[in-house]
Amino acid sequence: GFTEGEVLHFAVTLENGSEHPLARAILDGAAERNVAPAAVEGFASTPGEGIEGHVAGRRVALGNQRWMSRATVDTAPLADRAETLRREGDGVMWLAVDGRLAGLLAVADPIKATAKAALDELRADGLEIVMLTGDHRTSAESVARRLGITRVEAELLPHDKLRVIEALQREGRVVAMAGDGVNDGPALARADVGVAMGTGTDVAIESAGITLVKGDLRALLRARRLSRATMRNIRQNLAFAFGYNALGVPVAAGLLFPVFGWLLSPMLASAAMSLSSVSVIGNALRLRRARL
Repeated sequence: GFTEGEVLHFAVTLENGSEHPLARAILDGAAERNVAPAAVEGFASTPGEGIEGHVAGRRVALGNQRWMSRATVDTAPLADRAETLRREGDGVMWLAVDGRLAGLLAVADPIKATAKAALDELRADGLEIVMLTGDHRTSAESVARRLGITRVEAELLPHDKLRVIEALQREGRVVAMAGDGVNDGPALARADVGVAMGTGTDVAIESAGITLVKGDLRALLRARRLSRATMRNIRQNLAFAFGYNALGVPVAAGLLFPVFGWLLSPMLASAAMSLSSVSVIGNALRLRRARL
């Protein structure tokens, strides 16, 4: 009883103004079809499930299967179509109007051409890759197979992602979490290293310690190389500083005077300290030429 235009109109009205990548896809799709949003009243959001509000006097809800089940909306008429879309890796969202099913929207999240190679290199570097997602398990497993990911945790709410991170940490793992959505915020903040995609939401970026400006996983590889180069540089600088002090302090204290008659004048001591600082700074500046 609803046309494609009506379903998209209700959806874009609810999603209008949202930062979520899936919302952006709906907004872009509506713009391409010249479908404009209207005003929404009584807007409410349940993280990881869906959103709702009143549009032109009608109660409209847009969300996942969990959201529809809780609202006792029968999704059976489109269940087969939804499962087909999920097997293709698409994310499915249900739209209900006045408590009954009005349609579904599928959003394809294409895998970036560089993603699999980046993940393969991370695995070769000794990392275990785990997919944490709020998407339906069928969609998640379809994407995971194409990326070579064997461990998938699907249909997760924000606190579920946080729980998985904490469980891994209790096993003694050092956990890096990469995410881009509001639902990833708690997990990003709890992880040992939170990595936000610059193309994601402000909440995710604020919760993370590292932001990949272009949202490309290859930048995560570069960040790891830069981190290793930085730690190596720090150890070299500590060795420089310790070496200068190990040589200079005994001479300045007069420990070598009885044997060799050596003393360190204040002028030479200040020059040595300056040289120490210059060598440490110069070594640190070499990071600008590090190959990442």
